[in-house]
Amino acid sequence: MTLTVARQMIGAEILKVRRNRSIMAFALLLTVGVVVLFYGYDAIQHASNPLHNGPAGGMDGFRHGVQALGIFFGMLAAALIGSEVGTADVSSGVFRDLVATGRSRLALFAVRLPAAAIVTLCLSAAAYALVLLATFVFAGGSATPSIGLILRSAGWIALANVTVVALAVGVGSVAGSRALALTAVIGWQAIVTNLLVNVKSLGSVRDVLLTPALDQLVPVKNGHADVVMAAGIAVIVICAWLVIPQTLGAWRTRARDA
Repeated sequence: MTLTVARQMIGAEILKVRRNRSIMAFALLLTVGVVVLFYGYDAIQHASNPLHNGPAGGMDGFRHGVQALGIFFGMLAAALIGSEVGTADVSSGVFRDLVATGRSRLALFAVRLPAAAIVTLCLSAAAYALVLLATFVFAGGSATPSIGLILRSAGWIALANVTVVALAVGVGSVAGSRALALTAVIGWQAIVTNLLVNVKSLGSVRDVLLTPALDQLVPVKNGHADVVMAAGIAVIVICAWLVIPQTLGAWRTRARDA
């Protein structure tokens, strides 16, 4: 597969998800919409009672915005888009037609992650721009992040989003059902992971979870972490969550009946 063909296939995958207006609208709400609501509410609270409510921006607002886009609402948007891209060909019934063209099944799978990542990161970038705008406009004289911290936080958000997208694309390619994939990814990340993190008797077993690994690398800390691990271990865990679902998804796409 040449670079030109790969670019065309990725563009086609992006077009598929962009045409799904319900998916795009909900993903936009989970990123840009949540940021607007969050900072708007805090700004109104501060304006109405500045003695008891701190400014919406500044370092505190920046930290909350970064974490919301990385492991909270940004994760939901990444799971939504990843599940859609990972299952679109099968759920729409065009997988057989694509295979009949003679295109490699692995090539069909390989373009899913880049396409889903591009759409997700575009939404996250727009939301992060609003976070930065609110951080400085609503700082109220409080400390603001440096350029270095802003860039590191942007990289961390991208890493977190791409990892969840890879998980969702892989699970979606294995399951073949968007509803099943979305339920599995969000259920695992939003519910099961949070429950396991708080089970202290599990000890170092919790190191294999994705959210604690991402927490170790976040440039803006939010209090004491529930699970502490070395940065090197966190990187290995994140890589595993990137690679293993993709490997399983590639295997299932190659073995799936057309």
